[in-house]
Amino acid sequence: LRTTLLFLSPKDLYTAPDSCEGRCEEPYSEEDECHCNAECERYRNCCEDYYRHCQPEGFSSSRDAITDEDLLRVSEQLYRADRHKARPTDIAINPQYQASPDETDDQEDRSPQPLYKYVNEELFSKPTYASFIKLLDNYQRVTGREEDVTAEELREQDNFLKEVMKTELMKKLFAFLHKKNRYGSEQEFVADLKEMWFGLYSRGDGEQDSSGFEHVFSGRARTSGTGGAGQCRAGGLTPGSRLCIGEVKKGKVSGFHNWIRFYLLEKQGIVNYFSHNFNGPWDTYPDVLGLQFSWDGFYKEVGSAFIGCSPEFEFGLYTLCFITRPGRACHLSLGGYSLSIQTYPWTKTTYGNGKKYIATAYVISP
Repeated sequence: LRTTLLFLSPKDLYTAPDSCEGRCEEPYSEEDECHCNAECERYRNCCEDYYRHCQPEGFSSSRDAITDEDLLRVSEQLYRADRHKARPTDIAINPQYQASPDETDDQEDRSPQPLYKYVNEELFSKPTYASFIKLLDNYQRVTGREEDVTAEELREQDNFLKEVMKTELMKKLFAFLHKKNRYGSEQEFVADLKEMWFGLYSRGDGEQDSSGFEHVFSGRARTSGTGGAGQCRAGGLTPGSRLCIGEVKKGKVSGFHNWIRFYLLEKQGIVNYFSHNFNGPWDTYPDVLGLQFSWDGFYKEVGSAFIGCSPEFEFGLYTLCFITRPGRACHLSLGGYSLSIQTYPWTKTTYGNGKKYIATAYVISP
C-alpha cells in the first residue's frame, strides 16, 4: 500500500467562496459557503462577486453600502482619533539594513543591533495597552490542543473590549458602522467584536484551538512540519506572565504583526531582527515597517507591522476592513498617505446567522 501525504497551503485554509451568478436573492441556507441575498452585507457572508452579479451599479446602488471613498474618509478620522499612540519621544527604532526583494528570503541577519533602541514603557500602563498585554498569554501554544478558556480570561476579553470602547477612535468606528446600518446598537457591536475576534474555531484536529485575536495578535506554535515545538518563556511586564512563540509553518513564522509583542519578545532575546524591506512614508507614529526576523530560530520573510500605534487603532482598522472588505484588499488613507489592509474570514465554521470569524489580518506592504 502506498501512503500519500497531503500538505495544505495558506490558500487551502481560506477557500474561495462560490459565485453569485444565477443565485441573487436566493434564500439563506447554512450549507452554502457564501450568500447572495440582501442580508449578506450585514452578516459579512456575501460571495466575492455579489456586487457584480446582484447589484449592477455596485456599492453606490445601496444607501447603506460602504464605498471606497467612505473608507478613505473614515480611516483618516480614525487616524486623527488615535489619542493613545506613541509620541516621537516614546520610541526610538534602529531599522539598519533595507533588504531588496531578492534578499527577503535568504535568512541572513544584516542588522547587528535590535530594532528597538528605546520604548517608554509608561505607554503600557494606559488602560487599552495594559488590558491588551494581559490577553497575550491566554492561549495554548500548539495547534490541535483544545483551548481551556478560564473565567479570568473571559473577564480579560471583556475588559479589553470595555477599555477600547471608551476611546474616541472606537466610538467613531461604531458611529460609522451604525450609520451604515451594520449594527443597531453599541451593545450589538461589542457582542459581535467578541465573537469575530475571540470566538474559537479549529485550525488543528477538530479541537477548538484558535481564534482571530490569537492568530493576529498573540500567535501560536505549530509542531506539525516545523521540526520543533514552540515554547513559552517567562517574561513580559507583570510577574508570572509568559511570552509565547507564534504560529510556525514548515520552519517559517506565520502571522505576528503587532509592534508591542515584537518589542516584548525582542527585549527577552527571543526575536532577532534581521532587516526591513519597507519603511512607510509617515514621519510620526503610527508608522509601518516590513520586517525580516528570526523568532526563536524560525524565520519570517516579511512581517508588516504598525509601529507606535495604540492597540485600539490596530484593532479598529482591522475590524473596519474585515466588516467592509473581507477577503479583499481594503484601501485606506492615513495622514494623506495610502495604505491597504488584507483580511481573510475563516470559511470552515460560522457563528450567528452565518457570520464568519476572523482568520487573519495584516498590512499589505509593497
